[in-house]
Amino acid sequence: MITLSPEKCIGCKKCVKACPFGVIVMKEKKAVIGDGCTLCGACEPLCPAEAISIERVEKNVDLAGYSGVWVVAETEGLQQKVKNVTFELLGKGRELADFLGQSVSCVLLGNDVAKFTDTLIHHGADRVFVGESAALSRYVTEAFQPLMTGLITQYKPCVVLFGATHAGRDLAPRIAASLALGLTADCTGLSIVDGLLLQTRPAFGGNIMADIVCPYTRPQMATVRPNVMKKLDPNNHRTGVTIRVPVTIDASAFRVKLKEIIDSPQTGSMKIDETDIIVSGGRGVCCDGGFAILEELANALGGVVGCSRVAVDLGFKPKLAQVGQSGTTVSPKLYFTVGISGSIQHQVGMKSSDVIVAVNKDAAAPIFQIADFGVVGDFHEIVPAFIAEVKKMKSR
Repeated sequence: MITLSPEKCIGCKKCVKACPFGVIVMKEKKAVIGDGCTLCGACEPLCPAEAISIERVEKNVDLAGYSGVWVVAETEGLQQKVKNVTFELLGKGRELADFLGQSVSCVLLGNDVAKFTDTLIHHGADRVFVGESAALSRYVTEAFQPLMTGLITQYKPCVVLFGATHAGRDLAPRIAASLALGLTADCTGLSIVDGLLLQTRPAFGGNIMADIVCPYTRPQMATVRPNVMKKLDPNNHRTGVTIRVPVTIDASAFRVKLKEIIDSPQTGSMKIDETDIIVSGGRGVCCDGGFAILEELANALGGVVGCSRVAVDLGFKPKLAQVGQSGTTVSPKLYFTVGISGSIQHQVGMKSSDVIVAVNKDAAAPIFQIADFGVVGDFHEIVPAFIAEVKKMKSR
C-alpha cells in the first residue's frame, strides 16, 4: 500500500519526474497518486519531505496467485543485439515452465528494442513485455529497478531469472530488497522439485554445491551465470504475444548521472566468453615464454587464450582472460588446458565445454577426471607438436 500525505507534500515535483509509469500528477500544487500505481517505489526515496510511504508487508501470501517463468532480457552495444545469456535463460525457462505447466515471459527494456520481440519468441518466450525509452538506452539502476519492480507487483510471476552479468547482479538484489524476496546469486543449475525452484550454486569457495529454495515468498528469483545453460534452437514458426509497457521516465530525476562509457581493453579480437575455442594456461605455464607458446596454438586453432586464477595473480595474464568461479564462465566447443591442475573453482567455469583436452605433467591432476582427452608430459614438448600437426592439417 502507498500513501501520500498532502500536508507534508511541498510540491517539488520530484516524484512526478521519478514515476516511470506516469501515474503521479500535480493538482493544486500537490502531488496526487492516480490509478495504476504498481508500487514500484521510485518516488519514495526521492521525496525530500518524506510525504510518501510504501508498506509492502504481506501476511498469508497466496502463493497460488503467482504463475509463470520470467526472463529479464539484456541487450548490448546500444541495443544492437540481445546478449547470448538471454537465450540461455529462455532455454532453461522454457524447461522449467513446461514442467510446471506455465508460460514463459521475457521482459525487454531499452531504446528501440521492439525489433527483437520475434527473436525472443522464436527462442521460447510466450509473451514479451516491451518497454522503450531513450532513458533506457544504457543500464541505469534508477530506471530499470522501478520498472521491473512494478511489473512484478502487477503480474505476479512465479519465477524470475536474471543473467549474472554486471547489470543483472545489480538489478536483481535491488528488486529482492524492495519486495522482501529471496534471491540466489550466480546459479549454475536450476530445476523444479516439489513445485519449488531448486537453485544450485557453488559455496564455500567452490568446494561444495549448495541447493537453495525459497518456499515462503514469490517470485523465486535467481541470477544465472552466462555460458552454463543451453539455449534452444530457434523455431521461426513460434508465435507469441507482445505487451507494450508504457514508460514515462524523466532522466533529470536520476541521482546518478552516466557521463561516459569506457570499454575495457580486450586481449585479442574476441571476448573469451564468445569464442568456440579457448587455450587456457595455469601455474605450469607461468614462465618466460610459456603463454607465447599458447598464443601460437590459439592462433593456429582460431581461438583465444584464457588462464586460471594463478596466472592472473602472478601477473602473466589480465583478469579478463581468467576462467573459473571468480573469473568468466565459458562453454566453448573446444577447451584446451595446459598446466592447469583442475581445481573445483576452475571446473565451475569451464566444465560445460563440449570437448576438453588437458595437458599436464602430473598424471593425478583433477583436470584429467573431466577431460575428454589427456596428455601427461612437459608442455614445452607437447604443445609445439600440436601446433605443428594443426598447421600440417591446414596445409593439406
